[in-house]
Amino acid sequence: MLDWTQTLVLALIQGLSEFLPISSSAHLVLPAQLLSWNDQGLLFDVFVHGGTLIAVMIYFRVDLVNLLRTGRPGIASQATYDTELWRLAAATTPTVLVGLLFNEVISGDLRGLHVIAFTTLFFGLLMGVAARMVKVETDQHVQAVTWRDACLIGLAQSVALIPGVSRSGITITAALMLGYNLTTAARFSFLLSIPVILMAMTFMTVTWFFGGAASAPIIQLLVAMLVAGLSAYATIALFLGILDRIGLMPFVWYRLILGCGLLVVIAIT
Repeated sequence: MLDWTQTLVLALIQGLSEFLPISSSAHLVLPAQLLSWNDQGLLFDVFVHGGTLIAVMIYFRVDLVNLLRTGRPGIASQATYDTELWRLAAATTPTVLVGLLFNEVISGDLRGLHVIAFTTLFFGLLMGVAARMVKVETDQHVQAVTWRDACLIGLAQSVALIPGVSRSGITITAALMLGYNLTTAARFSFLLSIPVILMAMTFMTVTWFFGGAASAPIIQLLVAMLVAGLSAYATIALFLGILDRIGLMPFVWYRLILGCGLLVVIAIT
């Protein structure tokens, strides 16, 4: 059973790290690994993911309305939104399939510190390479992501099921390597998080219903959802607001320092 300190810390970690390219799954695993905290449980994960889902949907509410309007009779769709809903669906499919096929391996063997340390370092370096490839542009307008590139970004996203990879990190990295600017890469990555988080919540809810136990009282879970949602919304707004000025390199260095720190922990334990 989680106490209030663990609840607030884990909810804050979820909200802050879900949309930053630093891997929320790794940061949620680390307290249990390093501080011997009890596992937060599936129901806790459902609630905090619900908070981050609400946050991203509120932030991109205009985009979502335009996406849902796409294809309705008598309504002209803008070029940016034309068929984008279906491209997002296509990009989500690989993650759903990989998650269903390899869930036991991902939720078991791949949650160790050795794996998290390696993925944090390797995909941090890969993000650094992508960051160096970005051209300095004064026009950071949103570009339309093609069908082929949406599928490739979706394949990259499926790798993020491994803790330490970072869903936002690898999708932004993939988009940059495919030639898109930072604005487009971040926007597509965040919109892509909506169906992925929704699918993850559905899977976790079903799993919990057929055998999970409550990790905290309902009031504690609701507070965790609120904390995760508010911190996630603030993180999205701040990240998108400063991304064109600071780029990805601060997050690359953070990942490298974190990965090296984990290697030190592994070596001394």
